[in-house]
Amino acid sequence: MITAIAWQQVEARFKEIWGYDGFRPPQDEVIRTVLAQRDALIVMPTGGGKSICFQLPALLQTGITLVISPLVALMEDQVQELKQRKLAAERIHSALANFEKRKILQQVQRNRLRLLYLSPETLLSKRVWETLCRPQVMINGLVLDEAHCLVQWGDTFRPTYRRLGAVRPALLKLKPTGTQIPIAAFTATANPIAQQTICKVLQLQQPQEIKLSPYRANLNLAVQMVWTPRGRRQAMLQFVKAHPGQAGLIYVRTRRTAEELTQWLHPKGFSVAAYHAGLASEERRRIETEWIEGGCQFVVCTSAFGMGINHPRVRWVCHFHAPSTLSEYVQEIGRGGRDGNPADALTLVSEPTGWLDSEDKKRWQFFADSERKLRQDAKQLVRSQPTVGNIDEVLQRNGKAATALALLHSQGRLIWKDPFHYQLTVGQSSKADKSFDNVQEMKQYLFSRKCRWQKLLMQFGCDAQAKDMQCGHCDNCCK
Repeated sequence: MITAIAWQQVEARFKEIWGYDGFRPPQDEVIRTVLAQRDALIVMPTGGGKSICFQLPALLQTGITLVISPLVALMEDQVQELKQRKLAAERIHSALANFEKRKILQQVQRNRLRLLYLSPETLLSKRVWETLCRPQVMINGLVLDEAHCLVQWGDTFRPTYRRLGAVRPALLKLKPTGTQIPIAAFTATANPIAQQTICKVLQLQQPQEIKLSPYRANLNLAVQMVWTPRGRRQAMLQFVKAHPGQAGLIYVRTRRTAEELTQWLHPKGFSVAAYHAGLASEERRRIETEWIEGGCQFVVCTSAFGMGINHPRVRWVCHFHAPSTLSEYVQEIGRGGRDGNPADALTLVSEPTGWLDSEDKKRWQFFADSERKLRQDAKQLVRSQPTVGNIDEVLQRNGKAATALALLHSQGRLIWKDPFHYQLTVGQSSKADKSFDNVQEMKQYLFSRKCRWQKLLMQFGCDAQAKDMQCGHCDNCCK
């Protein structure tokens, strides 16, 4: 445990680096937990200061803390801020030149870094993994930032997330006796089932759980039904005009829509940019900077934009298309009002039959069909695989096998013996992860006539807070 004198040193370092006099609850509790080298699951609202909770402990210790982060933009944003403060932090991702990667890995070997940001895929790439496995490299802990991505993406297009539970045991085998590598998972949006999945996949050991409600009293929520594609554009335009000159975001679900809407808005005199994963990283960084500095009023973006991008004065968020999960929804509306002042969040949705505007209905059906096909592929794959296998060899034979293996893992039909070798458990009583219908959950929220915040709190397991709640600042309450 931390002594009173040691805690004074923690507070002094906090003030020296970030300039704050004290912590916001529950930052102090989280930092004590991390410094005590306990596994932890931290659920805090967007804008709640999660990053400081793992950055500060990492900077106070000797050795390196590995931060597993889902997006290049998120890594770049956090590392750039730390380096501006002259702190020993680095990142490795696919957009970096090879000579930069080599330089950073040399720093890792010499234990000169305190924080290293990596994606799951980069962590398990050959050169990086071999460097981290060297006995002299001191690893203090693993942090999974935006841990809901493990649940949201781990069974589909980011299957490497499913292998993260095998990382700690593999590293400990190669480190000096007595080495501890605690794991802390941080997220703003994980319902009780997602929390269970995170703990199970990461193999957290008696984790300290610190969970806050996602409720944000300064976010005003509304859903508006639209009947035609033209009506959707007009509703969005009316909402934007109601916030003249104020910073905002318009979320769409495809790159094509982002480009088309931006072209439609430009002639109307708006300062707007399209943002999606198809842009070069330099272009994405330019748009982010321009938006944060006020050179661009709002961005029409896909889900590639948002996590970790900290613009405090966002006054509105419009979902031109509703996301497929409530977790995505809460993350994306959470970009608004990070300075504590009011912000409006509007979601546009087709009327339920989709007769005149079938866009939402088609997209939800596509999402469901894709999930079904992935599960069918997993069933076919298991018939052709040996009981024990190496993922690299499997991928050489079938490039889609990683997703199928991740699905088998979620179904309790596969275990990872280490991050690269699996064993099928077909016929054994291995327990599958609990699952839920994301699309159905989202539809229930969108077409509900009850308090929207009450509905969200119930979905995220905050039943006591949700009981008899009337927030007074959502469209249903205001009616």
